[in-house]
Amino acid sequence: MINPAVALLSVLLVSVATVLIAVNGLRLSRTTGDFYVASRTVKPWWNASAIGGEYLSAASFLGIAGLIVVSGQDGLWFPIGYTAGYLMLLLFVAAPLRRSRAYTIPDFAQIRFGSMKLRRLTSFLVVVICWLYIVPQLHGASLTLGISTGLPGWLGSVLVMGIVCLTVLAGGMRSITFVQAFQYWLKLAALAIPAVFLLLHLGLNGESATLDGAIFDAGTDPSANRGLYYNISLLVALLFGTLGLPHVLVRFYTNPDGPSARKTTAIVLGLLALFYLFPTVLGILGRAYTPELATSGNADATVLLLPGRILGGMAGDALTAIIIGGAFAAFLSTSSGLVVSLAGTISQDLFRGTVRGFRISTLIATAVPLLLALGTSSFALAGAIGSVFAFTASTICPLLLLGIWWRGLTVAGAVSGMLAGALACGSALMLAAALPNEPDSFHALVSQPAAWCVPLAFLVMITVSLFTRHRAPGRIDAVMARLHVPEALDEPHP
Repeated sequence: MINPAVALLSVLLVSVATVLIAVNGLRLSRTTGDFYVASRTVKPWWNASAIGGEYLSAASFLGIAGLIVVSGQDGLWFPIGYTAGYLMLLLFVAAPLRRSRAYTIPDFAQIRFGSMKLRRLTSFLVVVICWLYIVPQLHGASLTLGISTGLPGWLGSVLVMGIVCLTVLAGGMRSITFVQAFQYWLKLAALAIPAVFLLLHLGLNGESATLDGAIFDAGTDPSANRGLYYNISLLVALLFGTLGLPHVLVRFYTNPDGPSARKTTAIVLGLLALFYLFPTVLGILGRAYTPELATSGNADATVLLLPGRILGGMAGDALTAIIIGGAFAAFLSTSSGLVVSLAGTISQDLFRGTVRGFRISTLIATAVPLLLALGTSSFALAGAIGSVFAFTASTICPLLLLGIWWRGLTVAGAVSGMLAGALACGSALMLAAALPNEPDSFHALVSQPAAWCVPLAFLVMITVSLFTRHRAPGRIDAVMARLHVPEALDEPHP
């Protein structure tokens, strides 16, 4: 059992530290640029830590270990895909997106195509994606608070959204940058310390970390073994979905220039690879020491329950407190990044991009997902995030890749492709939710649709653009030069 007093103290300390750091950011946030993109002055190491803080969500902190408990080696596709997606960002998106000089993804769409219709569609999709992404964070907070303290789970959702609203209102992007950078290192320590201590304890006592040595055989839950198609489609979703995550992409607007954006992305790759070592280790330990969680539906609680199961006593309570603190840091950092992205998009479209509009938009951005989370039940965290990645890969990703690298993309092509991807992927996921969870080929097609939805979106964009090439955006040469010419050469000369 988890000591409720220790758990509450851990949550309180992380919450207070988050608020104090955010209030410190308030002193430095004065202009519109501070609130939206931290005045584009965030250095690569600092920005990389902040990206790691907001990207490593509930699915990474709790969900990956739970997936390994349930499905064995198939669960490893998630950390591989999450990390490899940043390589795609480094190669294709980071520097051009920074050179676009936009505040948000809808801003990029308008700069590239000069179309308000496309901007509105992009804004709508950004809002949907962010809200869908926030809800699993709040479910994770409910799970953690309920298991660790015995309090009603909904208090966890309310606590996270309340703190996020306060920190974002305090200073926007500049304030959140400080918070998220701190929270990345807190999350890393919160998994690394327990993982190392548990392994040392088992080694000193002559116990095996895998008990029977068959830790990566078939999954504990046979229905979790989805087959080759499911794993390939999942990898497509994670690789391409990363390219379209609004809260991650907006981070590149905070770098001073394109080279800084590329350097930031390279550092993030290292930080993610380091982090994902530890949920993998804890997942392996979970398959050995908490296998019953796979069939009880509580696999996401693996990292919370392991210290008590292996160590027990005060040592187990201390390690559990560290993990709980890291878990709440994960919920807070990812939710705050999503709320900043949401507030920026809503404010630009509805309130003319003012600081006051940003703060009003923050209240809207936090209230809606909180109501959604309170009205829905918790589900597998990593699987829920995987669905959001599939939707993002089918909508925002094709717009960015083709918009950056193909001058032939037209407004009609972009709109048609995003609508086709959104309708196909959204319909498939809703159908999967209505069907029994059976490990058959049709359920795999609709529950993980990225393998066919992403190519469909690209194909529709390209085909419609070829048929409407006479309606190509004006000033395309100037826009493409802005995206691809290094800043030093692109600056006007006196």
